[in-house]
Amino acid sequence: MNLAQLFLLAIALAMDAFAVAVGMGLSMKSRIISKAVIIGLYFGVSQAVMPIIGYFAASIFASGLAVYGYLVAFAVLVFLGVKMVVGSLRKSTCPDRVCSDDPCTDRKCPAGKQERSLGLVDMLPLAIATSIDAMAVGVSFVFLRVNIAFAVVLIGVVTFSIAAAGVKIGNVFGLKLGSKAELMGGIILILMGLRILLENVI
Repeated sequence: MNLAQLFLLAIALAMDAFAVAVGMGLSMKSRIISKAVIIGLYFGVSQAVMPIIGYFAASIFASGLAVYGYLVAFAVLVFLGVKMVVGSLRKSTCPDRVCSDDPCTDRKCPAGKQERSLGLVDMLPLAIATSIDAMAVGVSFVFLRVNIAFAVVLIGVVTFSIAAAGVKIGNVFGLKLGSKAELMGGIILILMGLRILLENVI
């Protein structure tokens, strides 16, 4: 996996965090930049740590799966890509303040639904939830012989930048960009998985 492909992968992985950050930005009324940096750090650090966990967990079984490693990488990337595409389409049909499971993402929130807290207790589960995909990708890194140190730094920096920008974009432009970005991220993962499969089969 070359630098350009790794960069595209980092962008695709960051789309979940971007979608959430856009939604959070909608309800913010002050100190947008400082809050964007905090949110970017939560998502960036979590997204960088998760591939390490997946990488070292997969390393234990790497010798037994080495012959079929490209199939593992293909399956992981396509599965995650399809999941992101389906998730983005589902979100795009759910308008603000209709889905009861979602936090309010409108500056005119009804009483009791206000701007999300940026404390560790509130943000850490959210950061982990949006980076589970990165842990699965870390598994594929073993079979693709990716430099894990460089990869996690790149993924962390890209996710931080995209999530921080997402807060500001959501605050200015609204929620629709989030689901579209997630759709694009899913398509990128699917295409990368197919490329890996074709390179090893043809």
